[in-house]
Amino acid sequence: MLMGESEFIKPDRKPSIEELKGIASQVREGIINELSEAKSGHVGGSLSCTDILVALYFQKMAHNPKNPKWPERDRLLLSKGHAAPALYSTLAAAGYFPKEELKTLRKINTRLQGHPDPTKLPGVEIPGGPEGIGLSEGIGMALAARIDKKSHKIFVIMGDGELDEGEVWEAAMAASKFKLDNITVIIDKNGLQQEGRTMDIMPTDSVAAKFKAFNWNVIETNGNDMSAVLAALDQASQGKGMPTAIVASTLKGKGVDFMEGKVEYHAKVLTTEAAESAIKQIKSSR
Repeated sequence: MLMGESEFIKPDRKPSIEELKGIASQVREGIINELSEAKSGHVGGSLSCTDILVALYFQKMAHNPKNPKWPERDRLLLSKGHAAPALYSTLAAAGYFPKEELKTLRKINTRLQGHPDPTKLPGVEIPGGPEGIGLSEGIGMALAARIDKKSHKIFVIMGDGELDEGEVWEAAMAASKFKLDNITVIIDKNGLQQEGRTMDIMPTDSVAAKFKAFNWNVIETNGNDMSAVLAALDQASQGKGMPTAIVASTLKGKGVDFMEGKVEYHAKVLTTEAAESAIKQIKSSR
């Protein structure tokens, strides 16, 4: 690692907004350290969804790091699997595995694969490799929970570039048909994907209207504002008789000024100097 790691916060109570922001900052630091050590991986989309992951794992979801397969747990499905560094750093912060293991990202025999592997790492629910599959998998879990008369919730994080996949919209139709109010999809709408702006590659500027047309309960929010994310999740929990889509506007590379809104940081290898500069900025925000 290129700099000393911060101690992650492991609260035994629901943290305050300021504490959540501090956890998010430390998770972002972990992301940069992971990717700098690995010399590969996806940085921009990992940083954009960090606040969403922290809000879920440290405030909203029922889960147990000491018993990752607890049957009553809420499920988080990272459909945008290339953002695995964000999930790994969040899971380490929550106590699912030692934070020192973040150093092993993408290395031989690691549990921290380039895309999450549920057979290797505790806390991972789906592989999240091929784009677009997460919503379909989430619908299967939501239907199973209904059949089994279970009360746990399903949360699916998707990227806006992922919405190019036709499977997403087939799944969206199914979720509304079956009135699955136990599933919430959160769209990390950072406006960029691997090869450019989403609006140029396949326009998705009307994401909210699209989901509304599919008979979803739709909430729009700022995905990098912790208070706004929590409020949106609160609102989603009140929805009855229909699935909920939270369209969260975010900034790719959030927290590092020279990465923010830059498509080249979708999966750019971080030099030691860039990583040190990024960590300095992240720490200064605490």
